[in-house]
Amino acid sequence: MAYSPTLVVHICGGSLGLLSGTAAMCFRKGSPRHVLAGKVFVASMLTMGAFAAYLAITRHQPNNIGGGILTVYLIGTAWLTARRKDGETSRWDWVWLLIPLANGILLWMTGVKVLRSGHSSLGGVPVGMMLFLGSVCLLAAAGDVRMLVRGGVAGVKRISRHLWRMCFGLFIAAGSFFFGGSNRPLRLLSSVGIGQHLPAALFSTTLYLILTVLPLILLIFWLVRVRFTKAYNRTGI
Repeated sequence: MAYSPTLVVHICGGSLGLLSGTAAMCFRKGSPRHVLAGKVFVASMLTMGAFAAYLAITRHQPNNIGGGILTVYLIGTAWLTARRKDGETSRWDWVWLLIPLANGILLWMTGVKVLRSGHSSLGGVPVGMMLFLGSVCLLAAAGDVRMLVRGGVAGVKRISRHLWRMCFGLFIAAGSFFFGGSNRPLRLLSSVGIGQHLPAALFSTTLYLILTVLPLILLIFWLVRVRFTKAYNRTGI
């Protein structure tokens, strides 16, 4: 199976993002290994998102354009949150918030339109997922507005903002990898002659679903730990 260079870069970026993102969540927060894995994760995810949007445009896949841009927004703002000092903002933040605002409105409009037409999905994407992602986008936009009005975020709120955006970006990458194509992991491994030698259980839909939802579970875990314990005092971001 032949892959275009652009698609290869996109897949490599997403694969490296999954590995480095998993490593970043496993390493102690603020440790040198966590910081290194986080840098690799940011670079690979920005690459994946940018190339995903480009591929969607060239292949006339409007549903994937928003997903690629949203990934860049989430990872970019999470990285900026970690890099900045408490209470620091930029005028560019007003531009950034237009991305989740536009995405959220379009997703909700599309989801409602599909429901009214009597269908349950569009282009293989369930309406429930559209409305879920649309709601997350609108909440992200609201969070941006609140941050700008209050003059930035500090302490536990800054850590929380960094964590949930990184984890949700990882969730998008996992969903794209495991459910973005028809059994994509099996196709990739089969193309290099490996897939047929591995157990069928490694390519089950149940396993894909668990691995896709896992970043959301870890997101909830870390938000609870940061919000209700003193863990953030040991987090050196």
